[in-house]
Amino acid sequence: MSYLSRENSNLSQEFWKELDSVVVSAAAEALTGRRFLHLMGPLGPGAESIPVDTANQTQEVSEDGLITIQGRKYEEIPGIYEDFTIIARDLEYSKDQGFPFDFSAAKRAAQACALKEDRFIYFGEEAHGFKGMLTAPGSRKIKRSDWSSGENAFSDIAAGVATLVQNGIHGSLVLIVSPDVYYQLQRIQPGTGLLELDRIEKLLGRKVLNAPALGSSKAILACPEPENMDLVIGQDLATAYLEQKDLNHVFRILETLLLRIKREDAIIVFE
Repeated sequence: MSYLSRENSNLSQEFWKELDSVVVSAAAEALTGRRFLHLMGPLGPGAESIPVDTANQTQEVSEDGLITIQGRKYEEIPGIYEDFTIIARDLEYSKDQGFPFDFSAAKRAAQACALKEDRFIYFGEEAHGFKGMLTAPGSRKIKRSDWSSGENAFSDIAAGVATLVQNGIHGSLVLIVSPDVYYQLQRIQPGTGLLELDRIEKLLGRKVLNAPALGSSKAILACPEPENMDLVIGQDLATAYLEQKDLNHVFRILETLLLRIKREDAIIVFE
């Protein structure tokens, strides 16, 4: 039996191919973390843990005939999932009438799973000891001015960039903001003819990401080079077959992943 247990269903290969396309497309539209983080993997569904090194602190130590590695720990690669059901009668009706099947339930589940992934990347899961970009204790904190007026947003972000450079952090930069903050940047800066958003994107050299998973009043500036952080993928986003219950088909969209932060001071949180 395969990990996704698809052979336990009587569904055709054509159905699974279309379902996979729908799920992957819907998730890709919603995901934001994967747009800037380097991916490590996929390692496969059997990967349960991964070493996490602390930048500039990992070294091999030999003492009294015993060799150990300091500055390294092993973290679990947890799973994320979302279930959905396809009504068997709907599927039969589609086949009988020759109509394209409506995969709305699968799309909604894929989007929900994508939102869970992004929330895990940004907030972690404190109850189980997983750190996110907003909750990493070593991240830099900068007081956020009123970004809805003047040049406050540009000035704060420029100060953040300078802070990263001063601490020896170089490379591509990304600004991730919650929707309310993103809309605050959609205004013409007097005397420039440019949106505040345009000025910030020119400063960073890339687009600002609007991340619904952040909720509200959140902004993160980071240098997501792989030496600073990456996203470890065990089982990549896929759809498994759970069971046929009350004649209907029950599916699970699942993945296993871990945000591996190697240098927490490569993250600036605007509070």
